[in-house]
Amino acid sequence: MAKTKELSKDTRDKIVHLHKAGKGYREIAKQLGEKRSTVGAIIRKWKKLNMTVNLPRTGAPCKISPRGVSMILRKVRNQPRTTREELVNDLKRSGTTVSKVTVGNTLRRHGLKSCMARKVPLLKPAHVKARLKFANDHLDDPEESWEKVMWSDETKIELFGHNSTNRV
Repeated sequence: MAKTKELSKDTRDKIVHLHKAGKGYREIAKQLGEKRSTVGAIIRKWKKLNMTVNLPRTGAPCKISPRGVSMILRKVRNQPRTTREELVNDLKRSGTTVSKVTVGNTLRRHGLKSCMARKVPLLKPAHVKARLKFANDHLDDPEESWEKVMWSDETKIELFGHNSTNRV
């Protein structure tokens, strides 16, 4: 069994009890199977504060619950093109209001980092074949038949904002 970062309250109380009984740091450490420096630190804390209870840690608690973290990790793994804004909206729907920075930090903490979405080609090989077949089939059509066709070769141009790929 791996050691935890903190000893149980019983073990800390035993260390103090053995110290009161007159045993040395080395004897206590050997008897309880702990390091001598750990025993010394617990005894120094007891002498200074007269208690062995661990004080609460500093820092703000996590805003995203473990369940929320697993939800966003699952969504990112299943849909890699998910943006941070979509994840923020998902968390908001589940009752947690966080910023995009918080979501990004959480993803980085779990080994995921953002990148620019790769531009995929608009035409797949099957599309190219279908277009070529259509062109060959209608190569000899008269000009009047083409006048009845409605063409939709519009393009979207953004004057303001950015027309680039998203970070995913």
